[in-house]
Amino acid sequence: MSDEILVINAGSSSLKFSIFVDADDTPEVSGNIDGIGQHQPARIVLKDAAGARLPTHGKGEVADHGQALLVAIDAMAAHYPDHSVKAVGHRIVHGGADLAEPTVIDAPVLAVLESLVPLVPLHQPHCLNGVRAAQAAFPDAMQVACFDTAFHRTMPEINQLCPIPRRFFDEGVRRYGFHGLSYDYIASALRRDHPALAAGRVVVAHLGNGASLCGMRNGRSVATTMGFSALDGLIMGTRSGHLDPGVLLHLLDRGMDAAELSQMLYHRSGLLGISEISNDMRVLLESDDPRAAQAVEVFAASLTAHIAAMAARLGGIDALIFTAGIGENAAPIRARVCEGLAWLGLDLDAAANDSGQERISTADSPLAALVIPTREDLPILHAVRAQLAARG
Repeated sequence: MSDEILVINAGSSSLKFSIFVDADDTPEVSGNIDGIGQHQPARIVLKDAAGARLPTHGKGEVADHGQALLVAIDAMAAHYPDHSVKAVGHRIVHGGADLAEPTVIDAPVLAVLESLVPLVPLHQPHCLNGVRAAQAAFPDAMQVACFDTAFHRTMPEINQLCPIPRRFFDEGVRRYGFHGLSYDYIASALRRDHPALAAGRVVVAHLGNGASLCGMRNGRSVATTMGFSALDGLIMGTRSGHLDPGVLLHLLDRGMDAAELSQMLYHRSGLLGISEISNDMRVLLESDDPRAAQAVEVFAASLTAHIAAMAARLGGIDALIFTAGIGENAAPIRARVCEGLAWLGLDLDAAANDSGQERISTADSPLAALVIPTREDLPILHAVRAQLAARG
C-alpha cells in the first residue's frame, strides 16, 4: 500500500477507523471497536473494500482509546502488512471559538484542544487519546484535526447567543453546535443527489446515542439544537437534552455537587434515566416494560416538537433527513415522527419506511422525508487530502 490516509473517529466507548489509498473514497479496510473502557471484552469488526467481514482475534478488555488504536493497527496489519500511513485525520468534537478549519495538530493546537475538555467531557478526552496514540504509532505522519463544531460557524450570531449576560458570550460561552462532520456529509450528499432539496430549507436529524438537529438553508447551518455543550437539545441515550435550569439549582440545594450533576446528566439521564432499563433504542423498542414504552414516547414527542420548532426558525421546511444509528435503522421512531408532522405536509409512505427506502414520504408529499446514511469519515478524508496538497 502507498499514500495511505488513516481516519479515526473516537466515540465515548468506541473507535471507528478506515484506511484510504490514493484518491479512492472507498476505504481499503475499515472497522469499529466497541466496548472500550467497559471492563468487558471489546468487540472488533473489520471489513474489506467490498464490505465483507474479515476475521479478527479477540483482544480481551481494551482500557482506553489509545490501546484501541493499537488493536486496530494490529488487526489491519494482519490482513494488509505492507502499509505506510502518510497522514491521520481525527474527528475532534470541539474546536472552541478559534479553531474552525481543519488544522494540522502541533503542541500549541493540542494544548487548545485540552483546554476544551471540560466542555465535552464525554468525548474530547477520547479524541485526544486517539491523537496521542496516532502520534506515537506514526511519528512521521501528518496529524489533522477536523472539528464537529466547525460546520455551525455559519449560524447567525442571534442563534449563537445564550440568554445570560453578554459578557459571557465574549468569554466563549456561546452555542457551538455539534455533529458537524455528519451534517457536512449530508449537505454534500444532498447537493450531489437532490440539488433542488439542498438549495431549500432542510432539517437534518442526527439520531444516535448522541442526537441533535441542524436547520440548513442552501446547505449551510442556520440553527442547531445542541448548544454550548453536547448536553442540550434532544433527549439522548444517556444525556438529558434540554432541561429546566431550575432542576439543577434544586439538586444543588439538596447537596449534589458539580461532579455528581455532570455524572448524572451525561451518563444516567435520557432514555436510560427515564426507562431505568437501557440507553439503546433497539432494546427499548423490543421491551414490554411500560417504562421502556414511556421513554420511547418521550423521545419521539420531544424530537417531533424540536423539528417543528426548527422549521419555524427556517421559515418553513422542504425536506426532513434522518441519519445516524436511530435515524437510519429505527423505522418505528421515524414513523411516529412523520405522523406527528402530518400537519406540516409530510405524508409518510409506510411501506417505504418499513423496507428502508431512501425516500420514505409519498411521491406527492409537500414535505419530503429521506433516510441518508451518514459518512463522517469522508469530510475528514477530503480535509486531510487538502492539507497534504497544500504541503506539496
